[in-house]
Amino acid sequence: MYTVRDWIHRHLSDPQVVSLALLLIAAVAVVTLLGSMLVPVFASIVLAYLLEGVVRVLTRHGVGRRWAVLGVFLLFLVVLGAVFLALLPTVVNQVVQLVESLPAMLEQGQAAVLQLPELYPEYFSADQVAALLDTIRREAIAYARSIAASFSFASVVSVITLVVYTILLPVLIFFFLWDKGKILSWMGRFLPRHHGLAISVWHEVDLQIGNYVRGKFVEVAILWFGSYLTFLFLGLDFAMLLALLVGLSVIIPYVGAIVVTLPIAIVAYFQFGASSEFMWVLIAYAIIQAIDANVLVPLLFSEAVNLHPVAIIIAILVFGGIWGFWGVFFAIPLATVIQAVMNAWPRATADETPAGADSQAPTG
Repeated sequence: MYTVRDWIHRHLSDPQVVSLALLLIAAVAVVTLLGSMLVPVFASIVLAYLLEGVVRVLTRHGVGRRWAVLGVFLLFLVVLGAVFLALLPTVVNQVVQLVESLPAMLEQGQAAVLQLPELYPEYFSADQVAALLDTIRREAIAYARSIAASFSFASVVSVITLVVYTILLPVLIFFFLWDKGKILSWMGRFLPRHHGLAISVWHEVDLQIGNYVRGKFVEVAILWFGSYLTFLFLGLDFAMLLALLVGLSVIIPYVGAIVVTLPIAIVAYFQFGASSEFMWVLIAYAIIQAIDANVLVPLLFSEAVNLHPVAIIIAILVFGGIWGFWGVFFAIPLATVIQAVMNAWPRATADETPAGADSQAPTG
């Protein structure tokens, strides 16, 4: 039977394992203590991973890395500017329209709730419905007051943060691409002497994260565009805004699709009522999710994600609880890191005999 001493002696006597453990502890400490301050760095790393794939394609076709980085970065700025100029006004306009439509939706919803005692008298009474509406009204007023109280300060902070990020992100992305070799070489100077195991884990994680980020970006873009065309064809209001929510929902696997179902169903119900058009919207959304789960995900992530759905959900809960949005976004890559470490961690083989096992072995 293995003891704690045997386990420590077997694993921590290997300098490669000790170096890997120290690097993991240092990385977790940096992210935990400085995560909120390093958000622009994390966002820049994500976008740099996205662009690095295009740079590698160009370099494989004979283009020098410097010219490839310049071309890809300039193209990124042009595409980003075009997307913001073309789509951002539409999204903002639809958000304003949705906010203006909320009072009418609330009145329509209240009228529908007041009809419940007439339609289902065996389940609802007039007093129960009145108490329910009164509770909802009080909670809505309290929530609106809390938003109004913090809106002025929060809006100023958000504007300042947005301006800072708008300046910092392109600069960081450019230097992460331009000086990638220098940055990695500089970081390598601080690695422990015995870091072969850590390097092998890093190579696997680097490949997995790069594939994941690029695949996730493509998945978001396809679902956004496909959902927009679908909602536009069905005549659904706020098509661009709802399509954007559908695209972003894939950042949180499984959970995001369920959460986004609610606003789509609410908008469709208040627009079409309990009609066939309402059902067609829900059916179309279900088909979109089925295509994403059964076609896009296997196609885009067949080589990037090899995790059980239970492991993915647990990773989302754990890392999302620790690091918020970025923990949710990086839940699958972080779970992949853990999987890579577990796969690389030395294990006892059949030739290794635990201490004390000889005395218990049967004699011939």
